[in-house]
Amino acid sequence: MRIGSVQLENPFILAPLAGYTDLPFRLLCRQHGAGCCFSEMISCHGLTYEQEKTLDMLTTCAEERPVAIQLFGAEPAVMGRAAAMVSRYPIDLIDINMGCPVKKVIKKGAGSALMKAPGLASEIIRQVVANSDKPVTVKFRSGWTHDRINAPDFAQMAEEAGASAVTVHARTWSDGFGGTVDWQVITAVKQAVGIPVIGNGDIASYADGVTMMAVTGCDGVMIGRGALGAPWIFAPEPPHVTMALRANTLIRHLQLIEKFLPAERLLGHIKSTACRYFKGAHGGAATRNQIFAAHSFEALVDLSQELARG
Repeated sequence: MRIGSVQLENPFILAPLAGYTDLPFRLLCRQHGAGCCFSEMISCHGLTYEQEKTLDMLTTCAEERPVAIQLFGAEPAVMGRAAAMVSRYPIDLIDINMGCPVKKVIKKGAGSALMKAPGLASEIIRQVVANSDKPVTVKFRSGWTHDRINAPDFAQMAEEAGASAVTVHARTWSDGFGGTVDWQVITAVKQAVGIPVIGNGDIASYADGVTMMAVTGCDGVMIGRGALGAPWIFAPEPPHVTMALRANTLIRHLQLIEKFLPAERLLGHIKSTACRYFKGAHGGAATRNQIFAAHSFEALVDLSQELARG
């Protein structure tokens, strides 16, 4: 799959997930076969104000490339300045979030709210494209509500504004993260534009992704929540999911966290992340209780090693 000047090894992509797709998790998914990974959404205002925590979210390394940085905001000029800043980093793609349904994002006119303002959305895309030498992609939803499905028209607008690819989360804003994903919308978007189309929504396995591409004609698949606690979802040959696989993958994730993040300070969030590896496992509830009882990052690593040994 090719997006502008960027060639991906395969069309299976890690979706941007707020609070989850940091550098350690992106690296882990790349190691398990993801063709490209997207950062969690980053505020254009946070970047232009040079807030330390926001700038930290741009941390990357050669091993994870190609990588996409996702920006969100509703002011074209500010988004343009943020794109110029991001372009100076060793990244490959800039994605614009026009699909987030969260209230605090919508209230600022960003995320899914931009699907109700295609003129403003077009100007944002044009500003980002004009201020970056990286291919620009746009992620959006089917529409605002089920009686306002406008993804095909929105995709055409994005292409005309200079986007190199689009991602369609086949839910409306009103669906949030529930409801049924409508693959017919992805098909309609693919038929409406000449740039690559990436399908997104409820992909729970590699096979699901293959089916989505076959049914809708989309060029790639973006996997979000299905990858949490299961980065092996990107492997064409699904492994047998044993307790040892879960524990060893968690160990690798913790090693990456220790290398790139202030692990002890983030212990609560790391525990929540660790618990996801044991969802659906035999004795998973007891394992999760052990994880939450860990009093330090080191203790969590020790517990993971015990679990791997069986």
